[in-house]
Amino acid sequence: MAHTVKKKAPSFRIVFLGSVIIVYLILFLVSPERARLCLASSMRIFRTISFPICMVFCLMILLNHFLKASHVVRLLGKKGGIKGALLSASAGIISFGPIYAWYPLLKELRGKGAGNRNIALFLSNRAIKPFLLPLMISYFGWIYVLTLTIFMMAGSIAVAYFVDRACADNTKEISGKG
Repeated sequence: MAHTVKKKAPSFRIVFLGSVIIVYLILFLVSPERARLCLASSMRIFRTISFPICMVFCLMILLNHFLKASHVVRLLGKKGGIKGALLSASAGIISFGPIYAWYPLLKELRGKGAGNRNIALFLSNRAIKPFLLPLMISYFGWIYVLTLTIFMMAGSIAVAYFVDRACADNTKEISGKG
């Protein structure tokens, strides 16, 4: 009995990487100086995002090692209560780096049982940065900054509530195939 082996289509990542390499090769042939400028720009962007992404992946490794799904569900799940909400909001406030660097970690926490409300709280509170408050106060005054910060925190709670309600039926994780 002969078995046929199905060939898997190349993943989107491989196709995308190959396309980028081909475009750079063509650009090097057509306009070497522009290609060097583009490559230098790409490398600057890579250097800028590599540290935050490495930090997030290290955090993911530590969380995988020490944080079990039951802990995530207890603290950040639907029944996490005020403690989970405060933890999510605080983590959002103290987080740093580009927001997209946090997406893999948030997806992993969601897969372990973190609720939509707490993920929305984290993302919404990323705009509040305590270390920038003195600078903001020097530019805008303390009344404006205090009012803005209070409304941002209240808005994050409202956003988290509405996201949780709107996505209550859609709690399945979207698979990252590709």
